[in-house]
Order: sequence, then structure tokens, then C-alpha cells
Amino acid sequence: MALGMSSWPPTTSVEVECWVLDSVTELRLLRARLFRTLTDEPMPEDGVLDAVPEKIAAIATELATNALRHGRPPTRVHLRRTDHTFILDVADEDPGDLPQLAGHRPPGAGGLGLHIVSEYARDLGWYIEGGTKHVWAEVAIPGWDADPHDDRAATAEEGQRSRR
Repeated sequence: MALGMSSWPPTTSVEVECWVLDSVTELRLLRARLFRTLTDEPMPEDGVLDAVPEKIAAIATELATNALRHGRPPTRVHLRRTDHTFILDVADEDPGDLPQLAGHRPPGAGGLGLHIVSEYARDLGWYIEGGTKHVWAEVAIPGWDADPHDDRAATAEEGQRSRR
């Protein structure tokens, strides 16, 4: 099953950091650097870091592993942010291999990375720019006072309530 239509992440985001990976052996260092970078980021009023570093690390691991295994190098991991979210954008040079959500598989058969990402992310998408494929995930910063007129914030809150 395809990951739906191409979609772009929020355009109001700014880049916080970027890492270039050449192999899966670099994932451990990436996770450590993400934790350090995230804990240094200022939080919005009433915002708390909470489980954001763990979620971002899990998302980065899944998306970067997919890019390293199924894409062409280099794999670039961009951490971006808006006022109330962090966005992880993982890019590789294989625009012909689009992200796929795995169908039903037996435990241990693999292929569940995008399902894991969709559980942690407020939004998930992909797009192609030039010869580069990007897969991105957006994670909300907990505790901020969401705008009740923001459909994306309301949808994320409803999704969190339904998972409880």
C-alpha cells in the first residue's frame, strides 16, 4: 500500500540541524545527537519536551534505516521546527522508490517502520524535489495551548484520545 499522495511538510518550519549518514552504523550517533539538539531547543510557553526526544529518535531511526536500505546515498536527516512542532525530514537520492506502508505481516517479518512512525507522528508524508525523495514526520510539542481553530491540532488531539 502506498503512503498516499505526495505532500509537503509545514512551510513555516526552520532548520535546526542536518546530519548526513552513509551507513546504519551511524544511527546510534544520530540518536545521541538528536537528543542533545532537542534538549537545547527552547520550548513554547506551556510546552514541555516530555517524550519528544524518544519519539523523534524512533522516527529518525525508522526513516533513516529505510532511506539507507532502499534509497541511494547520501541520506540526509533534517530536524526542523515550527513554534509548536518538530519535523524530521529524511532525504535520499532515489525518487523512484516511493514509501510504502507494509500490509499485514507476521511478527518479526519487518516492514513496519512507517506504521511505527505513524503512531508517533502528528502527520506523515513524502515529496520529491529535483532528484531527491523526502519522507517527513511532524511531532507536536506537548503542553502548548493549541488553537481550537487549527484543524491539525484538533486532529492530533483526537488521535491521541482514541489511542488511550
